[in-house]
Amino acid sequence: MKLDIISPKESLFSGEVDAISLPGLSGRFQLLKGHAPIIAALKEGPLWFESKNTMESHPLVQKHGTNSEMFHLEIKGGVVEMLHNDVVVLLD
Repeated sequence: MKLDIISPKESLFSGEVDAISLPGLSGRFQLLKGHAPIIAALKEGPLWFESKNTMESHPLVQKHGTNSEMFHLEIKGGVVEMLHNDVVVLLD
C-alpha cells in the first residue's frame, strides 16, 4: 500500500509500505493492505511503518538498525485517511 506523510511545511515520506502503526485518540491501531476505508484523528506519539523497499526519506523519519525494515517518526498529532490501499497522514 502507498503511504504519504505530510506536514504543514513539507512531505516527510512517500512510498510503498507493508504495515503502519499509529497513535489514535482511543489507542494505537494498525493499518494493513486491504483495510476498510478509515479517517481517524491522531494524538502525540510514535508512528511506525514497515517497508522492504529501499527509499529516501526525510531526516525526521528514522530507520531502526542497518538491516531493519522498520521506520519511526514522532508526531504531535494529525489525521489519517486510508482509501483503496492509499494512506495519507496529515500532521499537525
